[in-house]
Amino acid sequence: MALNLDSFKKSIESLGRSLQAFRDANSLDLPQNMQETIRAGVVQNFEVCYEQSWKMIKRWLDENIGSSYVDGVSRRELFRLAFENRLIDDVDRWMDFHRARNETSHTYNQGTAEEVFCDAELFITDAQNLFRAIETRND
Repeated sequence: MALNLDSFKKSIESLGRSLQAFRDANSLDLPQNMQETIRAGVVQNFEVCYEQSWKMIKRWLDENIGSSYVDGVSRRELFRLAFENRLIDDVDRWMDFHRARNETSHTYNQGTAEEVFCDAELFITDAQNLFRAIETRND
């Protein structure tokens, strides 16, 4: 059964738009408070996109290798299975994204917000690659 990828695709597009908005704001030399607001939007979109990503990995694995392999596994094990099935390229990098997602509840701290923002810039490429891998094998 094919998975519905609409929400996943929209979350990637939204993250991309927010990253572009931040770049645009930076180039326009907008006031710091406006840049911080846009950065907060990037962090929020990263959070949503990451959640969509790992849940899509779990759904794809559940459909294609079986729920007995996927149910109750740790996040690292889930990413290992995704790597073995050529959905992602690097388990450790995805664990870094998981750590960054867990830190999003602390974005009131400027340093943490900056770290998560940097991770979001790296993440979008991996999320797009994941989407393409699932889309091409979504039957």
